[in-house]
Amino acid sequence: MDAKEILKTADEEGVRFLRLQFTDILGVLKNVEIPRSQFEKALNNEIMFDGSSIQGFTRIEESDMLLYPDLETFQVNPWSNPDGSKVARLICDVYMPDGTPFEGCPRTILKRQVERADKLGYKMVCGPEAEFFLFTRDEYGDPMAATHDVGGYFDLTPVDRGEECRRDIVIVLEAMGFEVEAAHHEVAPGQHEIDFKYAPAVECADNVATFKFVVKKVAQDHGLHATFMPKPIFGVNGSGMHVHQSLLSADGKNSFYDPDGDWQLSKLALDYIGGILKHAAAFVAVTNPLVNSYKRLVPGYEAPVNVAWSEKNRSPLVRVPAKRGMSTRCEVRVPDPACNPYLAFAVMLACGLDGIDNELTAPKPVDKNIFTMSQREKSRLKISQLPANLSEALDYLEKDKVVQAALGDHVYSHYLESKRQEWADYISQVHEWETEHYLTTY
Repeated sequence: MDAKEILKTADEEGVRFLRLQFTDILGVLKNVEIPRSQFEKALNNEIMFDGSSIQGFTRIEESDMLLYPDLETFQVNPWSNPDGSKVARLICDVYMPDGTPFEGCPRTILKRQVERADKLGYKMVCGPEAEFFLFTRDEYGDPMAATHDVGGYFDLTPVDRGEECRRDIVIVLEAMGFEVEAAHHEVAPGQHEIDFKYAPAVECADNVATFKFVVKKVAQDHGLHATFMPKPIFGVNGSGMHVHQSLLSADGKNSFYDPDGDWQLSKLALDYIGGILKHAAAFVAVTNPLVNSYKRLVPGYEAPVNVAWSEKNRSPLVRVPAKRGMSTRCEVRVPDPACNPYLAFAVMLACGLDGIDNELTAPKPVDKNIFTMSQREKSRLKISQLPANLSEALDYLEKDKVVQAALGDHVYSHYLESKRQEWADYISQVHEWETEHYLTTY
């Protein structure tokens, strides 16, 4: 779609406002909203904003930045304003005033890794499975950490009271061009999952950002609160965002598939998986970005804590689903939905490409349930553990040049500073668990 087509569609659809969307380095969706009179300027890359107010962008003395909309992302929201007018959106890349790409733009960082893969003759495609919780609100409309149901995995009404909300989310997603493949209740009460079709990496990251916005908006319309917090409730499963990924060749064939290879996987696939395994301890600082993320990554709740891969079980960090041919892929099970999808996809792709560049062929798969293994057996199989908390993950990040290079100097330094401060704030707090266990004992 070009600029003329966008303007024509906007007028035909009664679009009164246009949201120019982008994300900060933490993955929080931002936007500059403009009225119809400014649409032409926006499509000509002339809308400027104050980057110094955005997490991880620029200093106050160099704050002016430009939004370059990706015209292919134009979408009219499938709901109307009270006056009947509509709002549309364009997803943007962030540029400097001199017309050069801003090195701290997460979307640009992912594009850089996609271009690197393209030069090698490959295109990354991925399909995420983002889980979320639906919670109730109190009489004042404030969210509570109380679920709306007592359903379980794949449960159906009347147990699953979130079905109506989930169905409306699917309707809105489809109206916005998503091909939704499945929607169901997850393991924990109040927990849900909606899966949509795989796409090229940048488009997929755009879809994740849109998906999270739609889920929160529709939940609010239903009087509920949707959260992508990884572990909002103690004692039940947390929310993950498993990312299925593979590389396609220039002629569109799946480069991970080799009918004559071990496990019908190509050497390229095994090298890619090897890169993922080698750098996992560092890239989880990006794919699992919160203090809370590591309360999901504990034994007993189906979340991976072991650096290994398997064909047949879900306990390792990487799983290769059974389907082959064009469906051949690896499923990286560690990310959670709180991550910035652009940065998460960028670092995983960079690590996979490092595995290919340096032939970091994955070891044999571990098809036994790792959760039931002794530490001695894990050591014998050279199965390591993921970092136990955000601070440990940041320690690994500081030692991993591949992940640092994928982020770039600007985002790496700002991200590290922000997350170190987050950890310092957390450990300085006195938590309820401490008071319960220590107040009367000592």
